[in-house]
Amino acid sequence: MKKISSKDIDPAVFKLYDDYAHNRMERREFIEKLGVYAVGGLTLTSLMSFIMPDYRKIQVPQNSAELNTETIEYASPDGGGTISGQLSRPKEAKGKLPGIVVVHENRGLNPHIADVGRRAAREGFISLSPDALSPLGGYPGNDDDGRTMQRERDRGEMLNDFIAAFDYLKDHPECSGNVGVVGFCFGGWVSNMMAVKVPDLKAAVPFYGGQPSAEEVPQINAPLLLHFGELDERVNAGWPAYEEALKANDKTYEAYLYPGVNHGFHNDTTARYDQEAAELAWSRTIDFFKKHLS
Repeated sequence: MKKISSKDIDPAVFKLYDDYAHNRMERREFIEKLGVYAVGGLTLTSLMSFIMPDYRKIQVPQNSAELNTETIEYASPDGGGTISGQLSRPKEAKGKLPGIVVVHENRGLNPHIADVGRRAAREGFISLSPDALSPLGGYPGNDDDGRTMQRERDRGEMLNDFIAAFDYLKDHPECSGNVGVVGFCFGGWVSNMMAVKVPDLKAAVPFYGGQPSAEEVPQINAPLLLHFGELDERVNAGWPAYEEALKANDKTYEAYLYPGVNHGFHNDTTARYDQEAAELAWSRTIDFFKKHLS
């Protein structure tokens, strides 16, 4: 099988995957349309293998000797039952730690987002990575079913579940009480909305996330660090109006547009990953949290 690099891929393939990953296309249609690009020595099987997530690519193992990582539970505030989440912090921590809520994409707490939670802990934070699919049985082990399950939940109720995670973490005996949020895609929208809804939130870092309305922006207290991929036309379309509202209301924010990269560029388990942009964005994220959560 030919080894593929992103340079071999028509940019339309990434847009096709974006439509599929965001529920605008069923799997059968996605595969049929992807087959159009299986040319020049590329097979459909090799394209599928390249474009779909590979969750063997984990940076911080769940059993890392550096960390104390466990599963915790807290009540869903809208009567949705119990939410489970991964709680992780450095094993050799001295004193209380600043906290970070890590919010998944539109498919539940998959291995990649759990890994991101552990990466945050490795940087000296106590992190909580909730699974909004908990009331439905939790992340099912594959993203296709995860997306289907997440569509069954109300978006506002899931937002409240992540706000409850903030409260859980803020009150945790190992947390300093200074808590921020980072989220990706759906989690980017949650991060923006937590900045609107949570007055005590200390920092919010949305990665390619949907934006609140201009009418909601005056409620934001937390400083924002916003990451966008240049090729992510869908999400980026809402940014000019959001920035205008942030400026009009004198809000503290930093925003970065990473050239030549797609939506999902931080996710190192998919073909959209861009190592240079991802590492820079993550470095900026950690520095931002260290500044605002100390």
